[in-house]
Amino acid sequence: MVATLAQGITLGALLQGVAVANRGYAGGWFDWLTPFSVLVGLSLVVGYALLGATWLIMKSEGSLQERCYRLAFRLGIAVLLAMAAVSAWTPFLRDAYWLRWFAWPQVLFTAQVPLLVIVVSVVFLVSLRRQHHYTPFLMALALFILGLAGLGISLYPYVVPPTVSIWDAAAPDLSLKFMLPGVLVMVPIILAYTGYSYWVFRGKTGHEGYH
Repeated sequence: MVATLAQGITLGALLQGVAVANRGYAGGWFDWLTPFSVLVGLSLVVGYALLGATWLIMKSEGSLQERCYRLAFRLGIAVLLAMAAVSAWTPFLRDAYWLRWFAWPQVLFTAQVPLLVIVVSVVFLVSLRRQHHYTPFLMALALFILGLAGLGISLYPYVVPPTVSIWDAAAPDLSLKFMLPGVLVMVPIILAYTGYSYWVFRGKTGHEGYH
């Protein structure tokens, strides 16, 4: 919980902006600690708990699964409220965020993110009500993906707003070309191994798995 809270606070502090001067940090000791960063931190804790509850719904059965259905409903409502609060607050952090979300005509594209959040939320709640086993976890993942999409829309093209862009932070072209062959080899291996591990541990964890 402490690690997740710290991760969320770091993300919130990054969103609200980092003071940079002469290629170095120019802010104070506690610029990272604000009501907004704490809100993002608590939101991430609740979000990870939701992922855990829906994962257990998918992997367990009996009394544990029933308990996780109840927890997932409460945590799901909390996550939706947290996403709404963070989303409503973010455009007011910087004028650039406001323009990126609401300027015409790009608002036609950015509006798809909250609309998809509504659709996914409805499917999530209905799947819990009908006690589906896999859909709640998939919809919880979809909420995280949409949250990351919203984060990308807000931050682009900055890595450290409002001064360090993706292009400023990128390694030199020669270094990127040197790393590319390794990435092309290792990423498929990592994906294949991850897929294989999910295949090995597929299905429910029955009582025989507790021994």
